Amino acid sequence: MTDATHLAHTYELPPAELGAIRALLDTAFDGDFTDRDWDHGLGGVHAVVRDEHGVAAHGSVIMRRVAHAGRSYRVGYVEAVAVRADRRRQGLGGRVMAALEEVVDGAYAFGALSASEEGAALYRARGWQLWNGRIEAYGPGGTAHLPDEEDSTYLRPAAGRTLPSASAGALVFDWRDGDIL
Repeated sequence: MTDATHLAHTYELPPAELGAIRALLDTAFDGDFTDRDWDHGLGGVHAVVRDEHGVAAHGSVIMRRVAHAGRSYRVGYVEAVAVRADRRRQGLGGRVMAALEEVVDGAYAFGALSASEEGAALYRARGWQLWNGRIEAYGPGGTAHLPDEEDSTYLRPAAGRTLPSASAGALVFDWRDGDIL
């Protein structure tokens, strides 16, 4: 059996498949993948690689709003990227990202993600660029600065588009549970 890559919206994935994806993420993140992290990765398009043992790799892209320099952008935000331990360093992360980048190119102004130290090399190798500016998020109490995100937020222009400029101001992300503590 060859590895099969499948794209599907969250609503198209049966509960058993969602459970297998969540189990992969829980294991890949050594138990540091929370219910909020899971929620952030739902409601968009999932790229799933399966092999004879089940889900081998996963990532999703969801829509977020980002305000910058007086404009609101529809952004494809990449979430929940992981590869099963026995399949790492075999190109599956790149296959997942290629599928998600195609979605970003077709539907959004640009892509964004927050990378772990372990994952950053994959994104840089694929042309994602570290944002060198301020990161903020709207919250119930107003706009909040998120300094911890400033060294891990990467952007990728959608095909034929340019990225916002850090010199023009902060990226201000829409609010979601868990972003502002």
